[in-house]
Amino acid sequence: MIVGLTGGIGSGKTTVLNFFKEFKDIAVYIADIEAKKLMNTSPIIRNKLIKAFGEEAFSENSINREYLSKVVFKDKQQLQILNNIVHPEVANHFKEFVAINKDKAYVLYENAILFETKNNLFCDYIITVFSSLEERVSRIIQRDTTTREAVLDRMKNQFSDEKKIQQSHYIINNTSLQTSKEAVHRIHNFLTQNH
Repeated sequence: MIVGLTGGIGSGKTTVLNFFKEFKDIAVYIADIEAKKLMNTSPIIRNKLIKAFGEEAFSENSINREYLSKVVFKDKQQLQILNNIVHPEVANHFKEFVAINKDKAYVLYENAILFETKNNLFCDYIITVFSSLEERVSRIIQRDTTTREAVLDRMKNQFSDEKKIQQSHYIINNTSLQTSKEAVHRIHNFLTQNH
């Protein structure tokens, strides 16, 4: 069973993810972390990125995140090109991960852009984490030492919370650690009951 975990930037997905990690009978796959690893290690991705974005896409043998971020965050077409290069490789890697962990109660698949990449289609259940826009913006400004404008720019590239919530089986309103943790336990109990 594959359970998707998503939520907009700054919604508190990582906090919720850490609560799930406490369960020993599940396997956790974090798409963003695995994508970053693959961008640095996969020769297929490397060659395609250099072809699409030039030699500057890599610096000292690893991905030049700063350069790529500048290129893709202001331009949806460039972002699409990047996603089309990276996501198929991540999808293959994820399939292998699921096969290795088939004895677990479920695989929790954390992906900030689950719907945008259509990866929601292979999830049995979907959990969306959300919190108010102001809370999200202030979290990201603190975390990334960035500007409000830059945060709102990044948010524009993601589906709205409303769109995600409509397509989700479970919603976690991340207003406090206690309520989020209780919600995680409730969801986990339900998912493992049916296993």
